[in-house]
Amino acid sequence: MSFDTISEFPEYDDHELVASISDERVGLRGFIALHNVTLGPATGGTRYWHYASGEEALKDALRLSRAMTYKCALAGVPYGGGKAVIMANDRVLKDEKFLKSYARKINLFKGNFYTGEDVGISQDDVNRLAKHSPYIVGRRAGDSSPWAALGVFNALSAAMEEVFGSEDFENRAIAIQGLGKVGMGIAELVYACGGTIVAADIKGSAVKMAVKKFKHIKIVPPAEIHKQKVDVYSPNTLGGEINEKTINELRCSIVCGGANNQLKSDYYGAVLQRLGILYVPDYVANAGGLINLKAELDKRGYSKERVREKVLGIHDTVARIIALSKEKKKPTNEIADDLAKKIFAPSAK
Repeated sequence: MSFDTISEFPEYDDHELVASISDERVGLRGFIALHNVTLGPATGGTRYWHYASGEEALKDALRLSRAMTYKCALAGVPYGGGKAVIMANDRVLKDEKFLKSYARKINLFKGNFYTGEDVGISQDDVNRLAKHSPYIVGRRAGDSSPWAALGVFNALSAAMEEVFGSEDFENRAIAIQGLGKVGMGIAELVYACGGTIVAADIKGSAVKMAVKKFKHIKIVPPAEIHKQKVDVYSPNTLGGEINEKTINELRCSIVCGGANNQLKSDYYGAVLQRLGILYVPDYVANAGGLINLKAELDKRGYSKERVREKVLGIHDTVARIIALSKEKKKPTNEIADDLAKKIFAPSAK
């Protein structure tokens, strides 16, 4: 695959650097993409996933790193966007040798890329990576999923105020796709405020846990979760859930969740607007985890109070995006992009 080929991908956005990483001795294969480092070193988690091909993995790295640039800008953290993806292989062990080899690849960037937990990379993996690289985050800040969930909850509250005239969750129904740490955290926050939960997950253990936690929860098949007649649809798994098939099956007033790249393409932001569905840009809503992790690198030291203040501020950022969307009659995802570009690429505006 040549650079000319990469630059022709729609996911490519004048990235600063795109690197292929490999180590045949341990079976390591993947990509690291740095999108923009205007605000500071690139940052983004490492995703360990079973990709169908190298091209699919590369496109995911390009997509996710770009989103991280925008997320960092609107979250107010002094970092740029990056992402690493590792191609999982059932014949290869993700053991100490594997992780040490990957950590050495991170070290080659000499502090221009910080990474940590993402899909397929656990807290234990982070701890093992940190033994071999000083550019791993997530050791002191702890589990970031509660902060990500809190951010989504505050983003959703701002959207509720706009659509329903109140942030009161009493008698409001939310369909949660994915009951992982973030999805479950959102469910807990909504449930505590009197909301009704409809949920789906491919893991039976997650479903059982949710049934125990939430009285009167409704469980539906994963393929049906987006079709539920609810007030809010909350995607919390992988990307592309709002696409040519699902968008006309939505029966909600708001889309707000913790998943990255929820729109299969930016085009669907305009479609949601035409359908009268308020979309909260994913990289704005789910920035709580990023805020928590990057607080670990704060020269003043990690502060849970500062993290909480910044995460709660997501509410006002979303309210501002909604107001500008109404004023300019532009989709919320385009407004968010415009605001982020004014921060990381002011000369472009």
